[in-house]
This record gives sequence, C-alpha cells and structure tokens, in this order.
Amino acid sequence: MITHAFLQDYWWLIISLLAGLLVFLMFVQGGQSFIFSLPRSNMQRTMLVNALGRKWEFTFTTLVTFGGAFFASFPLFYATSFGGAYWVWMAILFSFIIQAVAYEYRSKPSNVFGTRVFDTFLFINGCLGPFLIGVAVATFFTGSDFTLDLFNSVTWGSGWHGLEALINPVNLLLGFAVLFLARVLGLMYLRNTIDDTELSAGIKRSLARNAFPFLVFFLAFIAFILLAEGYRADGVTGEVTMVKYHYLHNLLGNPLTLILFLAGVVLVLIALWLGAVKGSGRAIWYAGAGTVPVVMALFFMAGYGETAFYPSSADLQSSLTLAKSSSSRFTLITMMYVSFIIPFVVTYIWFAWRSINRKNITAEEMSGEDHMY
Repeated sequence: MITHAFLQDYWWLIISLLAGLLVFLMFVQGGQSFIFSLPRSNMQRTMLVNALGRKWEFTFTTLVTFGGAFFASFPLFYATSFGGAYWVWMAILFSFIIQAVAYEYRSKPSNVFGTRVFDTFLFINGCLGPFLIGVAVATFFTGSDFTLDLFNSVTWGSGWHGLEALINPVNLLLGFAVLFLARVLGLMYLRNTIDDTELSAGIKRSLARNAFPFLVFFLAFIAFILLAEGYRADGVTGEVTMVKYHYLHNLLGNPLTLILFLAGVVLVLIALWLGAVKGSGRAIWYAGAGTVPVVMALFFMAGYGETAFYPSSADLQSSLTLAKSSSSRFTLITMMYVSFIIPFVVTYIWFAWRSINRKNITAEEMSGEDHMY
C-alpha cells in the first residue's frame, strides 16, 4: 500500500526536479540581461532576441507548472507564502508578465514605442526574475517572518510582506548566485545557437567575467547553510528546533543528495572551463546536466531528513514540513498517476527543442525571417 508519507516524499521529488529544470531554463533570462551590453549592432541584438525568443515559453511554462505542482501537493505552503509574502511573488510575476508582452509586441508593425522600450522589459525580467527567485528560495533555509494560528491563518510580521527577505545577506547570496548562473547559462546558450564571430568572441569574454562572481556567491551561500543552524523537525512530535550543522548532516546523511550535489558541481565546473577557456558551444549541455541535480540536492536538503522546508523565524512551531503542509493522500495519489505523463512531455520538449535548434541563427536568416521577435 502506498503510504501518505511516501506520496509526500514523491511530490517533493517532483517539485525538486521542476525547480532544477526551471533554474536551467532561466538561461533565457540570463541572456536577456545582456541585451544592451553584448550586441554591437541592431542585427546582433535581433539575433540575440530571436535566439532567446524561441525558448522563452519553455521557461514560462515550467514556472507555471512548478507553481501548480506546489499548490496541488503542498497547499498550506502556497497559502502561507502567497498569503503573506505576496509582494515578492507579485514582483516575480510582474517581471515575467512584461517579458511576455515584450516578446509579443517588440517587432509588431504597430509598435509605437520602439524596440528599446520592450528591450528594457526583457532586461528587467532578465535581472529581476532570477534574482528574486533565488532570494525566495533562500528563505527555505533562513526562515520567513510569519506565524500560523490553530486554523492555519497566516499573520506576516513585516509590513513589507516578503520584501524584507532582501535585507538578509544570506538571501542575497543565493539571489546573486542564481542571477549570475542564469547569465552564465544564457551566454553558453547563445554561443551554442548564434553563428556570429564577433558575438562569439564577446560571449567568451563575458563568460569569464560572470563565472567568477557566480562561484563566489554560490560557494558563500553553501558554506553558510552547511555551517549554520538549521530548522530540524522531530519525526515523531513535529517539534521544530534549531540544530547546528543540520543541513550538513542532511547532505552527508543522504547518499543520493550527496551524489547529486557533487556530480552537479563537477559538471558545472567542466561547463565553465569549456565555455570560458575553450569557447565551446557544448558547454551549455554540461551546465544543464549539472545545474538540475545541484538544485535538486538543495531542495532535498531543505525538505527531507526531518526538516522544516518553509521555516518561520518568528515562531518555530509555525514552520511548515512536508507532512504538515501536504494535500490529502487521495489528492496526492491521484496526482501521482497524472505525473506519469511527465516523461512524454519531456520527450516532446526535447524533440521540439531539437527541431527549433536544427541550425544556428545567422544574420542572413534574420534578414529574411517572416516572424521575428
């Protein structure tokens, strides 16, 4: 018989996988952040926008799927976070809305604002989206300022409703780490997709400049969470206490988490070497294969191993665990059967990706393109 606890762990695994895919697909946002600094001509900017525009819907769809899976499987988290920290989530959603508007109207003949307005929208989404998502995920380790009453009604301690996370230095570390990771991934993707000698040279230089801050911010965040106190939830009573090195124990105590983390880090380092030193277009595939397991490992550390995955810094016992915040067994098991179609969806995305990227983007193609972003 499939137990409720197994289903909770299963759906945290699915959410962790979706989170990993989302972070990888934010290469679109990372590429957009170079829209003003990388191209040296309007044609190069058009090539950059169209290379990213052919993939932006993958990121947007994965974001929606990630949010939907979280809502259906752990609704108390959704109600607590969106019901209290709504300003930070609204800022994230707004940045993705203006991205969709930009790709839709940037090259329309009736565009009276000019392309620069919509290019600015893409730049804002490229910087703000990854940064705020990184800050929001960091609160899984640092805690949020909320309390829950007996009826699970949320009270947020700060009038900033989530934006107060921006004053926590540890949250900023992950925010900047995700931002620079997205920029690195974006550069790697553009190198793999665009056939332009001048752009390729600029991409290689930019990749070297962005890889260093990514490593600094990421390693600093990892060092803090592994060496600091963590939110441990007793497996029997559910009581939440602060335990020194809790996330380090989670990492070392779960072989799968440790393997995913170490293998992912190695693959990302190989990708950085291929991209920044060799200038290889294959770097994006090593980076993607490394990014997904590293993000999954972080989510495993936050959710598995008797841990409160959405901790409250105001009231420890209001912290949310998988058991406390999940849907009913009936809902989770029904959704599990639906989730079996995921491999088919991933296969479709893969073939669609290959079809779109059958040949690299060139200036000649952009000059004769009927539909351009």
